[in-house]
Amino acid sequence: MRNYFSRIVLMLGNVVTGLSILGPAGMLADLARGLHVGIHDTGLLVTYGAIVLCIGSPVMAWLTTRVDRRVLLVATLAILAAGQAASALTSNYYVILLLRIGMLAIGAIYTPQAAATVALIVHDRERPSAIAFVFLGWSIAIAGGLPLVTLIATHFGWQAVYGTLAAIAAIVAALLFVVLPQGLQGHPLSPQSFVTIAHSKRILLILLVTLLQTSGQFTVFIYLAPLLHALTGAGPAVAGGFFAFYGVVGLVGNVVASGIVTKFGTQKTLALFMASTLLGMTLWSIGAGWLVAMGAGIFFWAFGFAAINSMQQARLVAAAPDLASASVALNTSVLYVGQAIGSGIGGLLFAHEYFHLVGYVGAAFVALACAVLAATWETAKRRQT
Repeated sequence: MRNYFSRIVLMLGNVVTGLSILGPAGMLADLARGLHVGIHDTGLLVTYGAIVLCIGSPVMAWLTTRVDRRVLLVATLAILAAGQAASALTSNYYVILLLRIGMLAIGAIYTPQAAATVALIVHDRERPSAIAFVFLGWSIAIAGGLPLVTLIATHFGWQAVYGTLAAIAAIVAALLFVVLPQGLQGHPLSPQSFVTIAHSKRILLILLVTLLQTSGQFTVFIYLAPLLHALTGAGPAVAGGFFAFYGVVGLVGNVVASGIVTKFGTQKTLALFMASTLLGMTLWSIGAGWLVAMGAGIFFWAFGFAAINSMQQARLVAAAPDLASASVALNTSVLYVGQAIGSGIGGLLFAHEYFHLVGYVGAAFVALACAVLAATWETAKRRQT
């Protein structure tokens, strides 16, 4: 029973982490006005944060390899809470940027180590579904969190958002301290662990899929609200609705993935949801300017987004269980590199008013990810050789 509650709270920690990372996307316009900067500058809060995260994830995994998982994860959420609280008390763009960089340098620990931790408390056959469940937190962050961010920022101001996120992070940290077992230790890591990964073609190709598909999705996702306004004239209410729709569908997709992965395997399950995301981003691009078509695109896109990441982490754990802490940390690092690439490219396209092109560029990245997966498809015979 305690392990069951541990899974739930580990998942809630991903809600906190997801909102800490993606929160600015739900209030770009309000932040821009409040901080007296442009939309592109506020988008850079995500870009710079992603750069810090991509470096911090593997480095912190190595530095904290011998730290008790409960102590590590609780401390991480406590630091996120402190960073959000401090951000609520200032109105200077550069101070918020520095706070965000410091906060996320530590926050980089949470998602990969939560996945590695849940793998320690469940049976081997339950690992893929348990990891997918923990990753549901990101879907919930988008489904309920980003619309809430948009609502609070619109009616109470962006500083109220930071204050709310600080309180949520503190509460989840306290819950995690209560329910997570003591004495959980991952496999010891050393620089050699990362060297071993660097020589594994299979792991590197899995990481390449993560890089490409994340770059594609975040080219569009970070600028979803301003793109909706630029292409259709839609306001914050519509943007909040799209965020909610995206998150709910993503949540459903991840639940479906958790239910079918044991039967179909991670590779086939991943292919299904990658195809869904590619279809959705293509529909968004073709239908740009027409809300109904863009909504249809969001459905298929969102259905795949969270499940893809869950399956990628499950593939890495299966590929090399003893290196899971390192490989999952690297996957998260690569995911953040993708966020930086995508948000950077999307920001440049938006700044130059190439609003329609944003979707096509994003879809092209996802298509490349699908091509890598297809080119490296492993049959049962191939796995045995």
